[in-house]
Amino acid sequence: MALVGAMVGAASGGWINDAYGRKKATLLADVVFAAGAVVMAIAPDPYVLILGRLLVGLGVGIASVTAPVYIAEASPSEVRGGLVSTNVLMITGGQFLSYIVNLAFTEVPGTWRWMLGVSAVPAVIQFFFMLCLPESPRWLFMKNEKAKAIAVLSKIYDIARLEDEVDHLSAALEEERQKKRTVRYLDVFKTKEIRLAFLAGAGLQAFQQFTGINTVMYYSPTIVQMAGFKSNQLALLLSLIVAAMNAAGTIVGIYLIDHVGRKKLALSSLSGVIASLVILAGAFFAESSGSSHGLYGWLAIIGLALYIAFFSPGMGPVPWTVNSEVYPEQYRGICGGMSATVNWISNLIVAQTFLTIAEAVGTGATFLILAGIAVLAVAFVIVFVPETKGLTFVEVEQIWKERAWGRGYNTESLLEQGNES
Repeated sequence: MALVGAMVGAASGGWINDAYGRKKATLLADVVFAAGAVVMAIAPDPYVLILGRLLVGLGVGIASVTAPVYIAEASPSEVRGGLVSTNVLMITGGQFLSYIVNLAFTEVPGTWRWMLGVSAVPAVIQFFFMLCLPESPRWLFMKNEKAKAIAVLSKIYDIARLEDEVDHLSAALEEERQKKRTVRYLDVFKTKEIRLAFLAGAGLQAFQQFTGINTVMYYSPTIVQMAGFKSNQLALLLSLIVAAMNAAGTIVGIYLIDHVGRKKLALSSLSGVIASLVILAGAFFAESSGSSHGLYGWLAIIGLALYIAFFSPGMGPVPWTVNSEVYPEQYRGICGGMSATVNWISNLIVAQTFLTIAEAVGTGATFLILAGIAVLAVAFVIVFVPETKGLTFVEVEQIWKERAWGRGYNTESLLEQGNES
């Protein structure tokens, strides 16, 4: 139910972002999440608990759309990828801390109520900190609050850079005025360049989930036990290590995403994911063949660790970073919401089918299926995802226009102009 709530929150979050701004959307997400956590903690029966899960999911869904967009719009292009990736670090770091917090609460009366209720604390803290932060300067500009937008931008850029940013925003605002219409969901599919951008963004979100990351995170204790480690305590300890590696890998990704680039990082990440999934599959095939050799269990753990080591720096942050920067201003909220919804739907499908498929065809075959999907993801990234490292939002828009209508469309490539200068 939390995943269902997240799908609804992500789907509506794009509209909320465009209508009311990134700041108010974040504040709303905090309120809804905190309310859900309290409802879960005091739930007298399973139905109220399920309601709390739904509310928490709504908050997570709205936040998953809003945070990357807000960070991207308030970041200089040369560090935008690293700052958006920091949001992913907060998620993976939070997952690691949640393991530790839950472990501590296992010794407290009312164990699960504390585990669920304490999750309101970060939401409350963020709510009050968010009151001190400004609205996104790009959103303010699009809402004709130019003076407020320039005041925010002046805190980010020096005078020379500020003038360039204001010029870019003025050009985007003029283009928006010429269209003089409200963007609707169907409009995303009517314009070829927006359709291509959405295909790249939503495709990355889907492949992020279908290559199995949340299967590994949700079921890592189960996978560890499947590998032959029957002790619950050992399984939880090894899962804690997996969560720590996930957070550490994201830190590496923050550095690499603005140095190596989004596309190269995604491709190298997927290559490692394929290799590690093959190792996992081989370990489970060998273990199921009747051998009780402990080596295969440890081989599975090594495969699991390698999977996290390759996935977390690349396919963890890259989809969110790319989605925060590939859409034109007027489509950014709605497309970001739609692609995040694709992510949550894919997440739900994988989470609900992994154990069923593993039971039907075997764990080894299931990991081979995930490896096959990762191979498809490599082909997808090569064909459909452009490199956006260091580009302004205007330059990214030009890429899609050239892909949709040819290099001669409208004007000479902004990238070529930059090279000539």
